[in-house]
Amino acid sequence: MIDFYFYFTASIGVILFGISKGGFAGPIAILAIPIMSLSMSPVVAAAILLPILLVMDVVAMYIYWKKWDLKNIKIIIPPAIFGILIGTLTFKYSSDDSIRIIIGTIAILFILLTIIQKNNILIKSTKTKGTFWSIIAGYTSFLIHSGGTPINFFLLPQKLNKTVYVSTMTLVFLIINTIKLFPYYYLNQLVISNLTVSLILSPLAPISIYLGYYLHKKINEEIFYFFIYFFLGIGGIKLIYDGIF
Repeated sequence: MIDFYFYFTASIGVILFGISKGGFAGPIAILAIPIMSLSMSPVVAAAILLPILLVMDVVAMYIYWKKWDLKNIKIIIPPAIFGILIGTLTFKYSSDDSIRIIIGTIAILFILLTIIQKNNILIKSTKTKGTFWSIIAGYTSFLIHSGGTPINFFLLPQKLNKTVYVSTMTLVFLIINTIKLFPYYYLNQLVISNLTVSLILSPLAPISIYLGYYLHKKINEEIFYFFIYFFLGIGGIKLIYDGIF
């Protein structure tokens, strides 16, 4: 018998991720794992999402092909791979709740620094900070697919054109998610039961991607970044709450 609540929460998680990868309100994806975790383990939710995220990445690459900032990608990828390695080696010792609290705190801290200390050196984007946040992104992406928030700490202060920003994030996470397949397989995350659910939910991937792309084209950059910070705040509060309670 089909568990309606299970597939309902899983579908919402997939749709939120797809809208994000389509280019609208990027940090909204941070809500996906918490919502899916209402009906399943965060570990299972992450395993189910990974193949779907790869489908989304390929669809999004078609939309945003060659619009990325290669300089940023070269800074992000090597330390992100190191972060994935750390996640792999510490997987059995990691607490879902502690990771939620860390990511949520990062999100709220970034928003506060942006508001209070605009153009301050604390949030100014540098290569060193790019390396640091990319390691964190690789680690958190490995655990609960929430690498976007740490990367935003590096990318958002650059105030990139919204299409360049989305395209850069798309290529970064296509590479990261592809690399994650190997440790996920090694850690026995890609089992048949999880892959079956991934297959059932996969048609939502292109639909939600194009919904996000439609919203991306219709919303101007000022409103676009307002939504990013808005959902970053909501996602951060949600993750902290879930991690504590």
